[in-house]
Amino acid sequence: MRSRILNPHKTSLLRGSALVLLSLGAAYLLSGFPNDRTNPFLVLPAGIALIGGADTLRCMRCPQWDLFHVGVLFCLYMDLLSICLILFLLLDPYMLWLTGGH
Repeated sequence: MRSRILNPHKTSLLRGSALVLLSLGAAYLLSGFPNDRTNPFLVLPAGIALIGGADTLRCMRCPQWDLFHVGVLFCLYMDLLSICLILFLLLDPYMLWLTGGH
């Protein structure tokens, strides 16, 4: 018997948030942040974070407005900020025109 967290057919707020946060940690480790180096493997944590954000979005209960709905909105906001940070870590080494470096 599979638990509810591991079953992709059931909604799980914990699974979506964990996917996003773990992919943020992996992206930070892969990027070597203070040193600007290109790493195309950062596409994998970005994709996993997008999947985790979509999994969090599945937890929305649209007709009802209650505290759970507000909590899911906060988790979606956290997912959006994490995805933007992962995309920054992915695209920053390629944007030398922005910093004026060669």
